[in-house]
Amino acid sequence: MKKTGIDRRFFFAREKSGKLRALFFPVARLNTVIVKALRVGLGQLIIFIDFITRPGKKQRPAEAQAQVNQAARSLTLYQFHACPFCVKTRRTLHRLNVPVALRDAKNNEQDRQTLLEQGGKIKVPCLRIEENGETTWMYESKVIIEYLDQRFAAV
Repeated sequence: MKKTGIDRRFFFAREKSGKLRALFFPVARLNTVIVKALRVGLGQLIIFIDFITRPGKKQRPAEAQAQVNQAARSLTLYQFHACPFCVKTRRTLHRLNVPVALRDAKNNEQDRQTLLEQGGKIKVPCLRIEENGETTWMYESKVIIEYLDQRFAAV
């Protein structure tokens, strides 16, 4: 028997005739499938928990909310939908009632390329801030949340 360097395990399947037959699968492929299924499942669980526990929006007078809306036009959040750090950042945006443009850096190739070329790396969440003709790329959910709290909590 030739060794391929890949650990192989086998599973039994019953043929139509009733005989058991051993089926061989590379463990590496099986592990990849299991890990991907867990990641997708956990991502959906995170999104569901976020949905049912989402904080209420901050209520402001119409004039103050108009100011916030105007200021938010200069902000863009690059994110992955099921990323826990992105969910945490979006919860803060929801709580503060700040309507920021969201860009899907995982599924949208153009947004991903913009994040890489202009931001310098594909890392989420990333808040793009355009002020006074300059663009700042802010990474790390904790830093982004502190920025949002400082800028919008008192308005």
